[in-house]
Parts: sequence; C-alpha cells; structure tokens
Amino acid sequence: MRAQVRTVNAAEVGLEEMLAAREQRATRQAAALARFGKPLVSMTMVMPGPVKDGPLPRRVLDLAVQEMEAACRARGWRILSRKALWQKTGPEALSVIDADAVSLKLAMIELEDHHPLGRLWDLDVIAPGQAQLSRQSLGESPRRCLACCRPARVCGRSRRHPLGQLLTTIGRIVHEYDLRAVT
Repeated sequence: MRAQVRTVNAAEVGLEEMLAAREQRATRQAAALARFGKPLVSMTMVMPGPVKDGPLPRRVLDLAVQEMEAACRARGWRILSRKALWQKTGPEALSVIDADAVSLKLAMIELEDHHPLGRLWDLDVIAPGQAQLSRQSLGESPRRCLACCRPARVCGRSRRHPLGQLLTTIGRIVHEYDLRAVT
C-alpha cells in the first residue's frame, strides 16, 4: 500500500500561520538555549504545500526523533531535554544535547543524507551564542531537491516542480522505506 501524504479532512495552513509558527519555534529555541547552555536539535518535516500535518508527517517526524536519539546514544551524548509538538503547521521536536555543536551537526547531516527518510527531515543544530550551524559552514554540500539533483533552495524558491510531483516523491520515499522495514 502506498503511503498517504494527505488526508481528506486535513487542515490547510496559510503563510501567516507558518510565519507565526516559525516565530514561536525561535522563541522555544532561545528559551532552551538560555536554560541549558547546550546545543539543540530542532526537527521539522520537509512538507511542501498548504497541508503540513497528518498521520504521515507525524510518523515520519517520530522516526526522525528516534533516529536522532539513537545517534546520540551511539556517541555517548546525553539528551538533556526533549519536546515534541503536533500542530496543524506541522509536527516539530526540540531536543537539547550535551555534545559539541559541530559534531552534533555533522551527525545530523549524516542522518539527513544517509537514512532512507532523511531527505524528509530538517534537522537544524543551534548552539548557544551562535547562529544555526549550516551545512555550507562545515564544508558540506547543500540539500538536494526532492524531485531533481539541483540544490533544494533553488528549486523551492523558483517553484520549479509542481506540488503534486513533490508530494508523490514524498509518498514514494515513505513507501520504499516501509517496504524495506517489512523485508
């Protein structure tokens, strides 16, 4: 069975709601940085279009949290705080990790680039007193577009690919992951 990207009664969100959600996320990030003084991982989904929430995005983000936590355990990093939010603007999670920020960012890039669902995750690392660590600042290549090999930002800004094509690609990625998990 193919993964469902949309549900019949899924709520659409507009630009104002997305901007407000981004501001609220930044406020939560700043509070966590001030409270713990350690880097954090802010996790969201790559979900184009006006529908950001539903069973599929929630499941895929939950898997991102599990994989991030496994990566931390494997490296001996303590998770000091974790919080997941299931909102109509899309699922998100925030975890504070007792680790070196650069090492943490490299581990998150590894998940984004090598996990079968990693292309659907946005795993940002923010360190106290610093801006968000970028792939480029660490010499890593930018994220690829869901539909082609160009940088994702280029295709996203130009709206090069129709929404249906992007949602079909997301469904295919999840379907292929599910097939691997069964076998």
